[in-house]
Amino acid sequence: MELPFAESWKIKMVEPIRKSIREERELWLAEARYNMFQLRADQVYIDLITDSGTGAMSDRQWAGMMLGDESYAGATSFYNMKEAVSRITGFDYVLPTHQGRAAENVFFSVMVKEGDIVPGNSHFDTTKGHIESRKAIALDCTIDEAKDTQLEIPFKGNVDIVKLEKALQEYSDRIPFIIITITNNTSGGQPVSMQNLWEARVLANKYGKKVLFDSARFAENAYFIKTREKGFDNKTIKEICLEMFSYADGMTMSAKKDAIVNMGGFFATNIKDWYDAAKVKGIAYEGFLTYGGMNGRDMNALAIGLDENTEFDNLESRIKQVEYLGKKLDEYGIPYQRPAGGHAIFVDATKLLTHVPKEQFPAQTLTVELYLEAGIRGCEIGYLLADRDPVTRKNRFDGLDLLRLAIPRRVYTDNHMNVVAAALKNIYDRRENITKGLEIIWESELLRHFTVEMKRID
Repeated sequence: MELPFAESWKIKMVEPIRKSIREERELWLAEARYNMFQLRADQVYIDLITDSGTGAMSDRQWAGMMLGDESYAGATSFYNMKEAVSRITGFDYVLPTHQGRAAENVFFSVMVKEGDIVPGNSHFDTTKGHIESRKAIALDCTIDEAKDTQLEIPFKGNVDIVKLEKALQEYSDRIPFIIITITNNTSGGQPVSMQNLWEARVLANKYGKKVLFDSARFAENAYFIKTREKGFDNKTIKEICLEMFSYADGMTMSAKKDAIVNMGGFFATNIKDWYDAAKVKGIAYEGFLTYGGMNGRDMNALAIGLDENTEFDNLESRIKQVEYLGKKLDEYGIPYQRPAGGHAIFVDATKLLTHVPKEQFPAQTLTVELYLEAGIRGCEIGYLLADRDPVTRKNRFDGLDLLRLAIPRRVYTDNHMNVVAAALKNIYDRRENITKGLEIIWESELLRHFTVEMKRID
């Protein structure tokens, strides 16, 4: 018989997690003003709020941390990191930052100005926040198929080339660069095909524009290219990565995802003018060029993590667990963004909580219900995260409203996924009785979902 799938690692250390009762969770959630980010970690049983910085590092990474060079300037750990980044991406200029949004801040500070338009495929929250905080516009050019959560196509994160060319024709003098997120987080962790990356590059060349990749989960994107796109099945993940980045002029990365470190990021490019401009901001905002807000030990772990997680077996173990949770939800008829994404399952709240009006934030309501049901913390990727329109100040209800269940790498077992699926089934079974959602009682002007205060509507 064919052998079943098993992970490409074994467990060496465990951490206890605490269960709670519903009465406790009701109190804690009220104190947190129904904001998952305001809960204490020890009030959570299974924490799926993010896969960023929450993965379990390997024995090689922990060993590398012991060899970290903490020199202020010229640390060997930086050169270890730079070598790994250059070897995997092909970019020679590497600027370390403490995480991905810091890399965005450094680069956008020199590239984005008021009135600019930055087209891309579903900019994530910090990306959009950095653009809009500079009074520029983040223009979404994702394919329309991404909005149909039940449609199954292999590369749902693709840029719509027609939309992108229209933007380039209409706003050419206002576009500093094109940004492509791989994988497309906001659309459900959906990958972008190599063909689409090439087409976007050709279009950028036609209009004299540069291309930046938001690369937090580039290795997962390479996995999907290898397994779904014709002509890549015999190529290694590292070979695919080099080809992907050959269509970009630079990248920002939160290494807390695909490099499986607790903290770290970088900006990388082959354009010396970009690097020279960004490094001035890097020194001002992050630290000297060879540490950029990172410890030497973290740079060592990052270098090793990049090397390990651009191997097929590691990626397969990770993505198979996401698929496993998706199959459990299929058994229960629970709607989510199909096919299963690379790092998370995105439950379609508007299809599950059909009686909760959009003005009462169905996805955040579902997030609350899941925590109350079983102590599971997810994250809303929808109407709250979309913020208000910076001009009209109206809520943006034109996108998807999803509950993201982001699975940390090498942390939970499939038994934990069974608990998550069962908890969602319990909510699904009583969905007809959930008719009221939440309302905002306080919010910040930007990136409100991190600090918003809400209350339940009686």
